[in-house]
Order: sequence, then structure tokens, then C-alpha cells
Amino acid sequence: MIRNLLRSMAAGTVAWAVLAGPAMAEDDEFVTHRTMAPELAFDLAKASLDACREGGYQVAVAIVDRFGVLQVLLRDRYAGAHTPDTATGKAWTAVSFRTSTLELAELTQPGNPQSGIRQVKNALMIGGGLTIESGGAIVGGIGISGAPGGKLDEDCAKAGMEAVADRLEPL
Repeated sequence: MIRNLLRSMAAGTVAWAVLAGPAMAEDDEFVTHRTMAPELAFDLAKASLDACREGGYQVAVAIVDRFGVLQVLLRDRYAGAHTPDTATGKAWTAVSFRTSTLELAELTQPGNPQSGIRQVKNALMIGGGLTIESGGAIVGGIGISGAPGGKLDEDCAKAGMEAVADRLEPL
């Protein structure tokens, strides 16, 4: 029985190597990526916070890197206790699914083929999370929580990105 299992595993490994070999040979052994400097991430968060303040909203703003790891978190003095976690979850979700959370909220409604995504641990399908792009690549995500509605959270995030757009341009 074990001998048959090993034989099957060996055959599968050989088949994988034959099929994947040419594709792997074309790929580089290492991948490079761009990462925002903390100063840029902070300035983006601050510009987004300021945009929400102008609208009269007390919010939390989270910036995550391209892998979903928290880089910056700002919480205005009267933003709700839930807003830091919610903003971080929105940013993580946008990066993980490479889609705005406002769009994901629509796509994952019950009955839609993508509705199962709502079961992914830590995923938040609430508007206010966007990807941050530079040179055609995702370099991070932004999430905002605290404005009255996900669309207003997203508007603040877009205003923040517009404020630093010149710094997000490709080199």
C-alpha cells in the first residue's frame, strides 16, 4: 500500500516537473516589488484624515503594504472605538482581493457566485477600502472607517490619494 502511494507520488512529481519545467525556466528566481516609504504612507493617511475632517467626519485611516501588513494607523480623537480595526480590515480586504471594498460589497451579496468570499477570515465587505497603485502595480491599501457610510469613507480615501498622486507616479 505504501509502495503504491510512493509510486503515485513519484509519478505526480515527474508529471509536474515535465509540465512546469519550461514555465519555471522562464521565470526569475526572485521577484521585486515597490513598497511605500513610511513618510509617503503617513502623508497619504494624514491627507485622507484631513479630507474626512473637512466633511465633518471623525474617522480612522489605515494604510497597509501590498501584503496587507499595517504600515500606518491614524484615529481622530472622537472616532469610534471600532474604527481602527474596521479601517485596517477594509485596507487588508482591498489588497487581498485587489478590488475596492465598495465594489466587493456589491459583488458578494447573497446569491452571487462570489458570496462565499464573505466567509474568508478577516475580510470586510464594507465600502471604504481601496488599493493604492504606483506604476501599474499595487503597492498597498487604504481603509477608512467612521464617516456615515462606506461611499463617504471611500471618497476621503480618494481625496487622500489625489493629494499625494504626484508621489505615487512611476519613477
